[in-house]
Amino acid sequence: MKTRVKWIEGVCFMAESGSGHAVVMDGTPDIGGRNLGPRPMEMLLMGAGGCTSVDVIMILRKGRQDVLDCEVAIEAERAQDHPKVFTKIHMHFTVKGRGLKPEMVERAIRLSAEKYCSASIMLGRTAQMTHDFTIVEV
Repeated sequence: MKTRVKWIEGVCFMAESGSGHAVVMDGTPDIGGRNLGPRPMEMLLMGAGGCTSVDVIMILRKGRQDVLDCEVAIEAERAQDHPKVFTKIHMHFTVKGRGLKPEMVERAIRLSAEKYCSASIMLGRTAQMTHDFTIVEV
């Protein structure tokens, strides 16, 4: 896997993935940014959210669960001093579907957190990771 990050101006960067997709990252005005994109640390959380969501959906589908939507809201705390690593990360999943079994949703989230989601597992090396979920019947 490869990526390329190019400085644009101030603290604004263009990141391009090996698969050819691009995203702008920027900082706040108080550090020289223009707020043109997410912060790099926000990108880490977004990546972890995407990674775990893919796992959860795939695991539920393999378990023959009629999952129609999945959203994960992530809240994180960072250390006060440098390096300002994440120290706590909480993921709240809202899973929508028909007849979803709570034990299957819980299992899917646990398997993602403990076995499959590389991003979450890496972040869990410095942060206390917690998870919960809500099921919405549709």
